[in-house]
Amino acid sequence: MILGLCTSAFNIYLWVMIAIAVVVFVSLYFVDAGYGMLRSTKWGKSINNKVAWFLMEFPIFLAMLIIWLLSPHRFDIVPLVFLLIFETHYFQRAIIFPWLMKGKKSTMPLGIMFSGISFNILNAMMQGYWIFFESFRIDYHAFGLSYADTAWLWSPQFILGLIIFIFGFYTNLRSDYIIRHLRKSDDDTNHYLPEGFMFEYVTSANYFGELMEWLGFAILTWSFSGLVFFIWTFANLVPRANALYKRYQSEFGEIMERKKLKRVFPFIY
Repeated sequence: MILGLCTSAFNIYLWVMIAIAVVVFVSLYFVDAGYGMLRSTKWGKSINNKVAWFLMEFPIFLAMLIIWLLSPHRFDIVPLVFLLIFETHYFQRAIIFPWLMKGKKSTMPLGIMFSGISFNILNAMMQGYWIFFESFRIDYHAFGLSYADTAWLWSPQFILGLIIFIFGFYTNLRSDYIIRHLRKSDDDTNHYLPEGFMFEYVTSANYFGELMEWLGFAILTWSFSGLVFFIWTFANLVPRANALYKRYQSEFGEIMERKKLKRVFPFIY
């Protein structure tokens, strides 16, 4: 299937994914994605949160590796660097992050987990097919360079994108660490307002970090598929950050007002 996609079909696929992202963005302002602090039984039966996170995130890590192995360009330097950057995030998210989470009783609805699995597989097709197949099929060039040119790794778009990605990755990791250590023990089910680092500016610093990661990835690959991934990340996380902000307001309104916290983008929203 991957090898048989043509350029026009792939472009239609990307535009359809954007259209769906718009629908998701609007919908999530009316229906909360029921996991984590906003967990809801409306999304079906739940399973252990750690297991659910692993099952949700590991497929994209594995799918990207399979697409890479299928490509005749798998050992070209630039695509290989893109793969390592992409897989660094998902190795952390699938292999490390779930097992560091606290809360023995924390669960995730199966509806949320399977939605995540579906998108992750579709996203692996978007990113992997573009990087390892389509970009070479159409002899893609940007700023006079293609993915076949190692000079891409010294180009302004790659350097800027990598800096933004690293900043986002660090922000995401540190924010997760802060959230993970809010609770005193695995049996603690109380809610706490995160503090420190980017949480001095926004209530969803972890989402801000992830948004910066995929904005950076879109820039360093200078690809339409990378942009679609960023749009999807925006469509998923910004409405959720808004829902979390409202929940925090109901519990910690005075503190938030005093600190003038925003939702996800410092000083903006």
